[in-house]
Amino acid sequence: MFVDTHTHFYDEWLLPDADEAVRRAQEAGVGKMIQADVDSRERPAMWEIGNRYQGTIFQMLGLYPGSVTQDWREELDQVHRIAAMGYFDNSTFTPVDQVHDGFGRGQFLGTGPSPTNMPQNGLDPLSVGPGPGGKIGPSPKFSQTSIVSSLDQVHSTHDTHSTHSTHSTHSTHNTHSTHNTSSTHGSGSDNSACNRPEDCVRKCPIVAIGEIGLDYHEGLEFVKEQKEVLRLQLELAARMDLPVNIHLRDAWEDLFGVLADCRHLHLRGNLHCFTASYEVFERANRYGEFSVGIGGVVTFKNASLAKTLERIPLEKILLETDAPYLAPVPHRGQRNESAYLPLVAAKVAEIKGLSLAEIESITTQNAEKLFNLQ
Repeated sequence: MFVDTHTHFYDEWLLPDADEAVRRAQEAGVGKMIQADVDSRERPAMWEIGNRYQGTIFQMLGLYPGSVTQDWREELDQVHRIAAMGYFDNSTFTPVDQVHDGFGRGQFLGTGPSPTNMPQNGLDPLSVGPGPGGKIGPSPKFSQTSIVSSLDQVHSTHDTHSTHSTHSTHSTHNTHSTHNTSSTHGSGSDNSACNRPEDCVRKCPIVAIGEIGLDYHEGLEFVKEQKEVLRLQLELAARMDLPVNIHLRDAWEDLFGVLADCRHLHLRGNLHCFTASYEVFERANRYGEFSVGIGGVVTFKNASLAKTLERIPLEKILLETDAPYLAPVPHRGQRNESAYLPLVAAKVAEIKGLSLAEIESITTQNAEKLFNLQ
């Protein structure tokens, strides 16, 4: 079984075909998939899809750097509240077949890029991305409760009503010391939707804070805000004892600055869509325990990633697709899917001089350990 550690079934390029895409992934041997969070506009569809495939699809939670705008406080406030409760309230879901009416990166009819015109061929080899961007749609208004106090306030209320948490068994943080759901992570025996909050905590665990990071590729207007949002979410991950999923484009030095300031948090996680040098990988690991997410770029003819990957230890390698972006050869330039993950694995196996089965086993163990997937 393979694990796709970064995908987006709720993206408009995959959304109309999401159920079939999940089926194709399973038929290809991809048994577990983790959806990366973006923002409040796309979160309802992400969580609804996840609810349909409990034990197969797992969720991240976070505010993507490209979604950091003047409303970042309201967006981050919702992230903190969901983190404190451990689930996304079903009453706020927008049905998947209505997502294009109010959420996402473009209406299905006539606007936005198409699956055959995705930004895959101009990838900066020193970037981690591209990832989602260019959101449109309404900006939901959430509580103005301060980000600093909201997590404590919601925890105080939640703790009196529930004995559940999003924590893994290795949690060492006092704020969650009496809570544990690790025995139910990945339970796929009951595929009914989460109709009660306690069911959502149990069946749809948040396994990482992500995708979070810095992205200066499209402009520098919100650089200061991106760094503050990243810092706050790194603190949230440490408090919840969860790994982080880092997205980065054109901002390595600033990322290292933030990580250095947060060294005391003892962070762990992965560098999504890693295409940088071994020296960058080594430097990142001075500030925490970081793996690399390897996707379709490794199959590209002129990619320098293969040389870097030769030096990265096997225990630090995760597989991902970032679907619907960055499809591997021979599907480059087309819509990506989790079903293509074995193509990425085959290239990694070639680079490492191992069998496909060995890479499958090793990377699956790496993913299950980092994200506490049972």
